[in-house]
Amino acid sequence: MKSLLIAASVAALSLAAPALAHAEAAVYGTIGYANIDIDPVSLGALQGRLGVGFTPNFGIEGEIAIGVADDEILGVNVELSNSYGLFAVGRLPVSDNVNLFVRGGFASGEVDVGGTSGSEDGAAYGAGVEAFFTPNDGVRFDYTRYDFGGDADVWSVAYVRKF
Repeated sequence: MKSLLIAASVAALSLAAPALAHAEAAVYGTIGYANIDIDPVSLGALQGRLGVGFTPNFGIEGEIAIGVADDEILGVNVELSNSYGLFAVGRLPVSDNVNLFVRGGFASGEVDVGGTSGSEDGAAYGAGVEAFFTPNDGVRFDYTRYDFGGDADVWSVAYVRKF
């Protein structure tokens, strides 16, 4: 499944190349913290995204995260090893500095429970808001639901940089 996601990412970015030459195309990146609630544990991750906005209203983004905060259940350590995904993103500019957005796509994650690793993948979807304090710098708050074997609710906050 990982090779399928990598192939899809390469194909999507290849299709995006002509749009990058278009004046409205915008490349952006984010770096932030995500709180991952997989009942009954809560994990933390350092999360990064790289995206391309083909128009002010539509784009794609790739996401990768590594675990930085573990949890414990019944004396067994639980930690996120990594996760990654590819999303289509729809934006609704509500002012010059604020965008609402929805996103949907596919994600995969690997969790280590008591020294045994397991990975899950599936659909992921969510919504959020971006607020810019300069033309290129802003903050992003979002919620994403990952439909894995056990659902994961992820709340994140990130710094956004438009390139």
